[in-house]
Amino acid sequence: MSKFCDLQVHINDEEIFLINKNLISKYCGKLKKILNGEKRTFHINDFPGGPYGFELALKFCYNNGKISINVSNVLILHACALYLEMNEEIFTNNLLQQTQRYLDGTYHWKWNEIIVSLKSCECEKFFAYANSYCFLEKIIFVLVAKLVQNSDLNFIASPSSSSSLSSPDNSFAKRISFSTRVCSPEINVSDWAEIPVGSVKKSNYCNKAWWFDDLATLTPKVVEKFLQGIGAYKSDNKNLIVTRFLLHYLKKVKPSYKSISLGESAAYGVINVGSKNFSCRGLFCVLRSLSKFGISEDCRMEIEKLIGGMFEKATLDDLLVCGHDNGLYYDVSFVIRLVKVFVEINGCDVVKMKKVGGLIDKYLIEISADQKLKISKFLEVVECLPGFARDCFDGVYRAIDIYLDSHPMIAFEESSRLCGCLNYNKLTFEVCKELAKNQRIPPRIAMQALISQQRNVPSCCEYAIDVMSPSQVFLYYEDNDDKFLEEKEDVRMILESMQWRVEELEKLCKEMKVQMLKFNGFNV
Repeated sequence: MSKFCDLQVHINDEEIFLINKNLISKYCGKLKKILNGEKRTFHINDFPGGPYGFELALKFCYNNGKISINVSNVLILHACALYLEMNEEIFTNNLLQQTQRYLDGTYHWKWNEIIVSLKSCECEKFFAYANSYCFLEKIIFVLVAKLVQNSDLNFIASPSSSSSLSSPDNSFAKRISFSTRVCSPEINVSDWAEIPVGSVKKSNYCNKAWWFDDLATLTPKVVEKFLQGIGAYKSDNKNLIVTRFLLHYLKKVKPSYKSISLGESAAYGVINVGSKNFSCRGLFCVLRSLSKFGISEDCRMEIEKLIGGMFEKATLDDLLVCGHDNGLYYDVSFVIRLVKVFVEINGCDVVKMKKVGGLIDKYLIEISADQKLKISKFLEVVECLPGFARDCFDGVYRAIDIYLDSHPMIAFEESSRLCGCLNYNKLTFEVCKELAKNQRIPPRIAMQALISQQRNVPSCCEYAIDVMSPSQVFLYYEDNDDKFLEEKEDVRMILESMQWRVEELEKLCKEMKVQMLKFNGFNV
C-alpha cells in the first residue's frame, strides 16, 4: 500500500477505497476519533448513499475542501457531512456549512430543481437517511409551496398555526390540510374530474393539472411521503385532484409491494369523493386499474357499491371483464355482485330495472359459450334480477341455446334444470316455435312452452293443446281465416315432431329399465 494511501475503507460491503488517513481526518471528525495508531483497515456498513456518497465526500477532501454543489447532489453531500461530522469544529467552512447554505435557499429553487432534488432521494440506500434527516419533508414543503403559487390548488394552514409556507422548519404534516380552490366561478371541479383512464371530460380546466407528469417521474416512496405530508394518505385522502393524480401516476408504474399504499390511497379517494365525480365507465376503469395494486377487499366492495348504484349506465363492454374465477374467461361473480347491489339500491325503479334486464340478457349471450361456465353460475346470473325486470325472455332462451350448443355433453337432467329459468309466458310465439324444434331442448320443456302460448295465437286462429299422456298430444282448432292456415300447419308439424321425440324417449327409458332389472338380477 502506497504511503499516500495508508487506509483501506470498506463501504457497505460493496466497494473498497484506498485513501490517505491524514488527509481525510483533516475534514472528517468522526474518522479522526475512530482512526488511531496503525489501524489500516476500516469498515462502514451504513454509509449514506453507499460508495457514491463516500466518493463525493472524498472529492471534497482531496480538492482542499471544495466541491461543486447542485440540486442533484446537495442532499447526499449534506447527509455525508452529518455522518462524518464534517463541521466547523474540524475545519473552517467545512462541507456541512457549505451544503447548509445551499439548502437555505431551497424556497427559491425552480420547479425542475425541486423535482431533480427529490429524484436524488430515490436510491434505496439513501432514502432512509433523507427521511430521518428530514430532507424529504423540507423539499416536499417547498414543492407544496410551488404548487400553491402556480395552480388552483390550495394547501391551507390550520387555524392553530399562523406560520407561512416559507417556514419549512415546522412539521407541515401536522398542520397543512389539502383542499381545492376554483378561481373562475363558472367552472366547477366536477366538470373536469372524470377518471383520466381514457374517459376524462374535456375542459379547459384540465391543463391545470400540469404537475401530474412531473410528479409521475418520482418513485412510489417519494410520492407516498408527499401524500403523508399533505394529509392525503390512504383513508385520509378526500381530495379529488390528488385522487386524479394518483390514478394518473398508477398508470405509469408497475404494480409492486412498494406501490400498494398508493393504490389504497387512490381507492379511498374515489370512495370519498363519491359517484358525482366519476362516470360509470370511469369507475369500471378505476377498479380494473387499482385491482392490479392489491387494494383491500373493503375498498373493492365500496367501489363496487358506487358502480352498482349507477349500473343502469353500464354497457356490455364494461361487463366483459377478464376474470380468474375458477378459470372462467369472464369475471361472472363480479357482475353478479354489481347486479345485487343495483337491485338493493334501485329495486323499485321499474325503468332502470328493465334497462339492466336487457343488458344482463346480452351479457348472458356473450358468456354462455364459455366451456367452464357452470349451470349454477348461469342460473345465478339469470336469477339475480327479479321477474319484472324482463318483459321478454327471448334473450335468455338465446343464451340457453348457445350454452347447450357449446356444452354438448351436458346431461338430460341438467338441460331441464337450465331451461327451468325460462318464463314461457314471456317468450314470443316465434321463439317458442323455434324452441319446440330445437333438438337440444328437452321435449317436456318444449311442450310446456307451447301450451303456455295459447293466449299468444291470433284470435282468428282458435286452437287448444291437450296433453292426454306424455306420448299423446292433440291440437284442436277452428278455421276463421285462410290467412292463418300456414301458421296452424306449422304448429301441427312442431307438435307431431315433439310427440315423436317423447315416444322415442319413453322407448329408451323402458329399455334402460329392462337392462337395469337384468343387471340387478345378475348381481343377486
